[in-house]
Amino acid sequence: MDDPITNETYMIQDMSTAIINIAKQFSRFPAGRFLEDGPNTGARFRDELLRPALEKYDRVIVEMDGVVGYGSSFLEEAFGGLVRMGAFSKEEMHQKIELRSRLKSPVRDAWDYIDSADAAS
Repeated sequence: MDDPITNETYMIQDMSTAIINIAKQFSRFPAGRFLEDGPNTGARFRDELLRPALEKYDRVIVEMDGVVGYGSSFLEEAFGGLVRMGAFSKEEMHQKIELRSRLKSPVRDAWDYIDSADAAS
């Protein structure tokens, strides 16, 4: 099991930009949707790393390389969940997040989940 997330785990590029490297700062084995699904779920990543970074910084770069793989439940909950729960609009997500990976599929899939999410009413 990976170590728990510590207080300030972002790499700071400049005063307005943070970098989250999922493999190094969260887990090489991200999996599952809900907290009860295990220690490295999309909900935990969203609530403990991604959402706080988006609230604190103007721009957040998410480095997606270095993990064993991404399940759809992790990506949908981590990224689409922010829109679904009303934390950020789709437009805000496009302005604030940069997703990086050598593979196209995790980036494409995460954006698909963001763009297809319906905000809570």
